Amino acid sequence: MEALGLSKRTLYYSQKKRSYEEKYYHLRKPLLEIARDHPEYGCRRTTRELNERGYPVDKKVVEKLHRYWGLSVIKTVKRPRESAVRALLREAGCRINLVAQLKDISDFDVLYTDFTEIRYQRGMAKAQLIPIIDHRSKLVLGHEIGESANTQLALGAWKKARSTLKKLAQKIEGTIIHHDQDGVFIGHRWLNQVMVKDKMQISFSLDGAKGNVYIESFNGRFKEENRLLFWEQEDLESLRKVVKSRMRYYNQVRKHSALDYKSPMKYLKEKGK
Repeated sequence: MEALGLSKRTLYYSQKKRSYEEKYYHLRKPLLEIARDHPEYGCRRTTRELNERGYPVDKKVVEKLHRYWGLSVIKTVKRPRESAVRALLREAGCRINLVAQLKDISDFDVLYTDFTEIRYQRGMAKAQLIPIIDHRSKLVLGHEIGESANTQLALGAWKKARSTLKKLAQKIEGTIIHHDQDGVFIGHRWLNQVMVKDKMQISFSLDGAKGNVYIESFNGRFKEENRLLFWEQEDLESLRKVVKSRMRYYNQVRKHSALDYKSPMKYLKEKGK
């Protein structure tokens, strides 16, 4: 210890602090939430809030954890100002979920999209995939894959989806696209392209991923069915090629029970589309 420049007292304090944090680690998440949601709360009110949430703990423990985890610093950080779009969504309430208000949905009436993470390079690397799928036909209209979930990636996927709709002679204006309230989907570039230029309707999930079950179901199934293939790819470019190949298989070959065991393309072809 002397060689490392550490006194016995310093080492003892470090070990004691670590064991204390480990003992109460289950309180870290609720304490962070309370610090962010109620920056005006002191230790007394925070303790009461924890007790009401089902975490029986006394004030002295809260005081120590506040010091250890620097929660007093978090309280001094001001929340970012709410954007105009997010404020409008909040005021509109459940009306922003257009899909929930529909009774019957035909081919290409409603599209779904969201980002999902894919692991490759034997788990050492990850990429973001964003597909856009049709509610009724299950057709993947377009997709993109890249290093991060950003607007450029989303617009790339939409560009391909729009091209597919035009090839199928399907209208774009008035079509609903449903997604969550992620920063990308309430950003100016996305809204300007989809709502203003393409004159589509946007439907927002009220409960994050839970309110977008169709795309979450697709993403989960697509990744599980191809997990080993993705896992073995050594770089992003090879992953892109594999994803493109598997999307083609999904559209043209894979049978879907919801389509009477036809592929999306066969289903559409039989309907004359």
